[in-house]
Amino acid sequence: MSTALTPYLHFRGQAREAMTFYQSVLGGQLDVMTFSDMGDAGGMGLGEDEAGLVMHSALTVSESVCLMGADVPRHMEGDLANGHVALSGDDVETLRGWYDGLAAGGDVEMPFEKAPWGAWFGSVVDRYGVSWMVNAADSSAAG
Repeated sequence: MSTALTPYLHFRGQAREAMTFYQSVLGGQLDVMTFSDMGDAGGMGLGEDEAGLVMHSALTVSESVCLMGADVPRHMEGDLANGHVALSGDDVETLRGWYDGLAAGGDVEMPFEKAPWGAWFGSVVDRYGVSWMVNAADSSAAG
């Protein structure tokens, strides 16, 4: 049996821009479907000004890394709480590159550096307000 846990992020009119940014950082294949692609604004009764919003998007980076996102229409009120997205592995240089890309235009909470538990770790809030934690377990690959 195979299972996966996939982060699904929500935006207010920035999903396409944000997911394209994540593709520029992480690589992979980005597939985007708008409300209008589904006809009648996805059955949600949206006006023409929101019909082009992203109903669903998926950025498939590898078998184990997939990030999804969508726009939340105006009539769906409330805060968008995306929590934290954690990236981890043992390829320090790849994870350092992803951290640096996510930090561009964002706010660094913790620089990507050697952590007390022996791994490389950093946290950042990207330009779209999404919090990322990056942990690279292989301490021998970077310095």
